[in-house]
Amino acid sequence: MSISRDLFEKDLYKVLGVPKDATEAEIKKAYRKLAREFHPDANKGDAKAEERFKEISEANDVLSDPKRRKEYDEGRALFGNGGFRTGPAGAGGFGFDLGDLFGGAPGGTTQGGGFGGGLGDVFGGLFNRGGGTTRTQPRRGQDIETEVTLKFTEAVDGATVPLKMTSQAACKACSGTGDKNGTPRVCPTCVGTGQVSRGGSGSFSLTDPCADCKGRGLIAQDPCEVCNGSGRARSARTMQVRIPAGVTDGQRIRLRGKGAPGERGGPGGDLYVTVHVDAHPVFGRKGDNLTVTVPVTFVEAALGGEIKVPTLGGPAVTLKLPAGTPNGRTLRARGKGAVRKDGTRGDLLVTVEVAVPSATEGKALDALEAYRVATADTDPREELFKAAKGV
Repeated sequence: MSISRDLFEKDLYKVLGVPKDATEAEIKKAYRKLAREFHPDANKGDAKAEERFKEISEANDVLSDPKRRKEYDEGRALFGNGGFRTGPAGAGGFGFDLGDLFGGAPGGTTQGGGFGGGLGDVFGGLFNRGGGTTRTQPRRGQDIETEVTLKFTEAVDGATVPLKMTSQAACKACSGTGDKNGTPRVCPTCVGTGQVSRGGSGSFSLTDPCADCKGRGLIAQDPCEVCNGSGRARSARTMQVRIPAGVTDGQRIRLRGKGAPGERGGPGGDLYVTVHVDAHPVFGRKGDNLTVTVPVTFVEAALGGEIKVPTLGGPAVTLKLPAGTPNGRTLRARGKGAVRKDGTRGDLLVTVEVAVPSATEGKALDALEAYRVATADTDPREELFKAAKGV
């Protein structure tokens, strides 16, 4: 197992300028003082100050956490003053192979020391064994955009539809760590926060995702070949999504938390669904109301009566047609429209269209001729010409 040795080789107490028995309050006070002195905002363009700030942050990251501090102290104690090298005995090293020491020899013991199971148990938390870190932050999943096409009746009454989506999710090969062995290290640039400060002055600054770790707070030591160390891979899934009743063509619906999964316990992103609605051969839509055009005969329009009108998905309704109904007049069938947000329904708007026969003969022709003679003194365009002349 490959692990980082950086922290073993550093005296973190010296970095903060505190004794090894310093209290948590002393460590906190020292860190705040040094952080203000070497913060990048107060030392613009000073590379040495920036590097010093990273060292201070790294030291505080370990020593301010009682558990990690204990693991660090135990590790330093095993190697005297903390420095160690690999190599053959007599050449300045300790004469043992760190891979065997940390990984464990066959049989459950290690060479050169007999620490059963290797030192992974001692340093597991300190060097992020298993791929997590107490300082990295949860990340929200990405939002996903998709589209769905509904039948007219589905849009009016609502429907549950399957949506096949492809999004970024935790890589299964490395369990989302980005590291082939599941042991990424904390990013030294952002110290595991996933963000870096830029610009501004004084106490004001802007933050951007860390370019080195792409905002993850972790860097793979042995990048996973599937996700190239990102910890995220393309994942396809099918989800049953409920489209509410009354949606309109082109409407965009937001489903909270149904987007790409988050990282490290972060919430999922949102799913945005743009709805397209197929046209209906009979009915149309006007807000919460449905529309329909119904043909009537000349006699029905002139003399009035009752007409039957179809409804969407229900029995026909009977409407009263007043005598002398003009072409294009709209009647209303209440409660026969689309479903509103409160569960009630809009109305069905019925537009009357007078059907003119293409040919007339026999008694019907005789009756129309008689009607023309009887109404010869009536000019329906008289008022039109008066209005045109300004009379």
